[in-house]
Amino acid sequence: MGRALSTLARIAAACALAGTVAAGTARADDIVVSNYGVSANGMPFAVAMAKGFFKEEGADVTGILSSAGGGTTLRNMLAGSAPYAEVNPNAVIAAIQQGADVKIISDNVLTVAEFVWAVKPDSPIKTVADLKGKKIGYTNPRSTSQALATLVLQSGGLKTEDVELVKTGGFGEGVAALDSGLVDAAPVPEPLWSKYKDQYRPIARATEILPPIANVVGVASMSQADSKGDFIRGVIRARIKAVQFMKDHPDEAGDIVAKAYNLEPEVARNAVRALISSKTDGLDYWGPGQIHLGGLEKAIEVQKMVGAISGDVDAKSLVDTRFLPDDLKALQ
Repeated sequence: MGRALSTLARIAAACALAGTVAAGTARADDIVVSNYGVSANGMPFAVAMAKGFFKEEGADVTGILSSAGGGTTLRNMLAGSAPYAEVNPNAVIAAIQQGADVKIISDNVLTVAEFVWAVKPDSPIKTVADLKGKKIGYTNPRSTSQALATLVLQSGGLKTEDVELVKTGGFGEGVAALDSGLVDAAPVPEPLWSKYKDQYRPIARATEILPPIANVVGVASMSQADSKGDFIRGVIRARIKAVQFMKDHPDEAGDIVAKAYNLEPEVARNAVRALISSKTDGLDYWGPGQIHLGGLEKAIEVQKMVGAISGDVDAKSLVDTRFLPDDLKALQ
């Protein structure tokens, strides 16, 4: 997840482009996925592309465009007329609050199970409570990692003022900061954790201390709801197939992810296995798309903690379930 959109002018410009540009940042048969090729959220799309699930479901997806953060993803979707995007909820909310005609159409990643907070093996820090007076890394202001750091500290009876939060600019940079001693602890999400887990020691795992929180969601522009509706439905069905394939064939899925994400096969396999098997209050990491309202409301609450979202937000008003399969349209 990344930072939210910042100005109404950007949204207005993007929306104007969406109505007039036939091909820009993305063609009509491309989709946009935040941090694709880097973060675990987008892995099912790599599987769907490699296994031909998009074409099987009538969605001729010719490319998966990546962007660093939710605001950038939405701008790319709107400016390039991409019919579908996967993005963090706070970017969607900020966009809607600033006038963008977009809706959450699927709940793709239901938890933050990819997150581990780690220290060096020889660190005296054994538990979250031991972080008092220490330096903790996070990516950027108003980011998910900053908000989750607050929740992690609360789980150990601490407040943010009990520690020093250090901006690292990215998760890979956070690992480097941990290695060099610039921070005492850092978030290391999958697939980075599968890559570096032998070099660091976990002191907190999201699956053990955090509730289900909507992580990334599927989004569509309502201006394309009619003209691109069948394509959007096909994308959602193909992703559902991909998630099931990952459950049934985790190693083959890991090999597909390894190629798309430029990872060592064993690293990708470990990451897929870990996330497929994870449960947070009974919820899977990769969901089929059904909206879990509680997780979305929790995401709103978390982002308000760091000022990424302001004002009252009615979670139900953000959602349009028309593109989901009939058995997934009911809100949970």
